[in-house]
This record gives sequence, structure tokens and C-alpha cells, in this order.
Amino acid sequence: MWLDELPGGLTQRAALNGDVSVDVVVVGAGFTGLWTAYYLKTLDPTLSILVVEREHVGFGASGRNGGWAVGELAAGIEKYARRSSLEESLRLTRAVFDSVDEIGRVVAERGIDCGYAKGGTIRLARNQPQQTRQIAEVAHHHGLGLDDNDFRLLGATEARQMCDATSVLGGIWFAHTAAVDPARLVTGLAAVCEDLGVVIVERTAAESVEPGIVVTDRGIVSANTVVQATEAYTCELEGQRRRMVPVYSRMIATEPLDEVTLDQIGLHERPTFADDRYMVIYGQRTEDGRIAFGGRGVPYLFGSKIDPAAEVRGDSHRLIHEALVDLFPVLADTRITHRWGGVLGVSRDWTPFVRHDRASGIAEAGGYVGEGVAPSNLAGRTLAELIVGVETERTDLPWVGHRSRSWEPEPLRWLGVRGSRLIMAGADATEDKGREAKSAIRLSRWLRGS
Repeated sequence: MWLDELPGGLTQRAALNGDVSVDVVVVGAGFTGLWTAYYLKTLDPTLSILVVEREHVGFGASGRNGGWAVGELAAGIEKYARRSSLEESLRLTRAVFDSVDEIGRVVAERGIDCGYAKGGTIRLARNQPQQTRQIAEVAHHHGLGLDDNDFRLLGATEARQMCDATSVLGGIWFAHTAAVDPARLVTGLAAVCEDLGVVIVERTAAESVEPGIVVTDRGIVSANTVVQATEAYTCELEGQRRRMVPVYSRMIATEPLDEVTLDQIGLHERPTFADDRYMVIYGQRTEDGRIAFGGRGVPYLFGSKIDPAAEVRGDSHRLIHEALVDLFPVLADTRITHRWGGVLGVSRDWTPFVRHDRASGIAEAGGYVGEGVAPSNLAGRTLAELIVGVETERTDLPWVGHRSRSWEPEPLRWLGVRGSRLIMAGADATEDKGREAKSAIRLSRWLRGS
């Protein structure tokens, strides 16, 4: 839907035409790669930068996601605190919060029209175990150092005023989220990069990434610095099959809704919305009055396979539509105009990372577990600073330098990921009956290593 609604359609760019040498080559024209190129050019306009993209700008998760620029990292505060300290982990947390505002600043300054609306996130509690977990979660995070300005509990009445779904018992309000049109953001960012002198080539497949060299099907790129921004598609590069697991998520979009229907649903300030089930769902009210809504379907294909046919499975999209109608029965007869899907990247310890090895010249970031729109801005900004060699308040954050171990060989990773998914679905069914499912979730997290 995001790509279909692009004003003027997609820009078509030329492919690489033979061997070339540049200062920096970026593999992947999604958010991580383009933010890195953007900040590199703002720090050092003299750098020659080439972005290599196998398909087109925004082909992967950057052009397909739910449009949540959410100030969260999948690993959470405590995992990074174990790598450093609570103080340092909170500094990283605040930097991710700030990245939401930094995106807003850049799109305003550069004239990128992407429907940016900082309306926060509302996570509904729709059964008693969800509400119990939310109460404990807010108390825990306040104990770590956050406060009501970041993260607060909502009573049932206030939650329904924001998002009038069924069975609402309460909710959590998280302030640091903006809704965006991701395709307009990523294509607008690409155009800004080109205005700054960055060259982007499309339909050019990187086959291997090595120090100083990217081998593509259209020629060899030599560079002082190689930035690998391939996220879920990392598994398709030579020698990197087990570094990142590609996990599927799927989305649907309604037709634009009339004002009466929108008033019944709420979301007037365009907060992104979800509930607290384990099988994640996510949605937003778009700038043109649609509901764009998604969730996790079949999570993983054997051998880390990425198959376009898996993006449009009828059974998965039917389950997502049923979840949407369960939330908002008023949408039962509303026309669904688009169904799509794609993959997101998960490292073995579910921990996003930023790395730059000055000796080899290889830089990379990723592993966002589906929360990459805002963190990729911070990652790209940090990579740019590391590459040009400036020390900032970002270059020593505790995600810098983190390295995950590889995923297990098959069939172990298929069994682990699929088994975890089945357990989480069962835990949701248990909680819908009013019973807690703590033991099952502990087992699920152990299986997937999170």
C-alpha cells in the first residue's frame, strides 16, 4: 500500500555499470544504509559514496513496515545494562527516544513529506493477565529510571478514549513514537541523499562483502569503507547464512474510512496501537484515514529461505483481518485494499547492534527485530560518526561493538523458532481464558534465545 500510494510512483535508477572505486560503499538502500549515507555527507561532503541496492530503494522492510518510528530497542534496558551499566543503558534508551525527534527534525528541514505525526503508542490490555503484566511492567521501568512522561498506565476509560477497541481493561501509553508513511520516508531520504551527492544504483545484487571490496553481479566496488546494511537479507550473502534469521510479518490496509467510522475507532492524534498479546500485532491510522494493520504470521522458513510467495499467504492474512475485526467490529464489512508481507532480521541474541572495524573498514548495523524505523536513524548517525572518526555522545553507547553468535544449523533453528511461535500462540489462548502463562513464555524465550 505504501509503495502503491507513492506520489508519482517509484523512481527508477540505473544499475552499476562495471567496476568502480569510491570512498564508501553502502550495501542496502533501506533506512540503515540511507541514514548512514546522509549523515556521512553532512559530516564530510567530500566523501564519494555509492549505495548498492539489489531491487529498488525501500524494497525490504523499510518500504513495507507498519510505519512505527518507535523509540525502542528489542533487547531492552537490562540486557544492555549487563554489557555496561544501568546508567549507560539508560543513555542508549534516551538516544533511541531522541531518534524519533531527530527523524522529525530532518523531514521538516529537508522537506520530506511522509505524514510524520508524533502521537505516541497505546498498548491495550484486553484481558486480566495482560493488565497484570502491564502494571508490573510500568512499575519495573519506573524503577529503572523512566517516568510517566515516557511510559504510564491508562485506566479503561482513558484507553478507550484514545483507541475504542473491544474488551479494553486499560493500557500503557508510550510517548516516544511517531507514525510515518515508511515508503515516502525512505524514498524521500534517498532523494535527499542524491541531492547531497550520494550515488544510488538499483538492480545490482551484492554477492559478497569483504574488507575493501563488494562483489556484485554488475561489477566490483572497491572502497576504503564498506557499510553492510542488509538486515534480514544478510542470510543471502556468501558466508553469512546463519548470522541473521529472516522472520515474516504481514500487513493489510483498509480503504480510506469515513469520519463516522473513524470517530468510532478513535486514534485522533494518530497514535500507533497494539494490544499486549505475545503474537505481536501493530497498527496505525494513516494520514489518509486508512487503518494499516499487521502481525506475525508464519515466522520462519526452513534454511532461512526468503520466498516472495510467503508474503501473500491467504491463511495468514485472514488471521490478521480477523484480529483487526476483533479489535474494531465496525470494520467487519470494510474493504481491504492491500495485503502484503516481508521479512525482518533477528540476530541470535535478539540484540540490535552497531559495529565499525577500522582495521578492516567494515561497518554494519541491524538486528532490529521489527523495530528499526527509529533505531536505524540512530544507527546510521552513529556509523557515520565512527567512520569519519569523531567522538560524540553516540559513539560509545553500549550497542556499539556488540556481536551476536551465529544461529544454530538446521534443523535446530527451524525447530527453535517454530516451537517458540507455537508456545506464544498457546500462551495467548491461555491468557484469553484469564489464566497466566508465565512458564510457557519462559520456555519460549529460552528456545529463541531472547
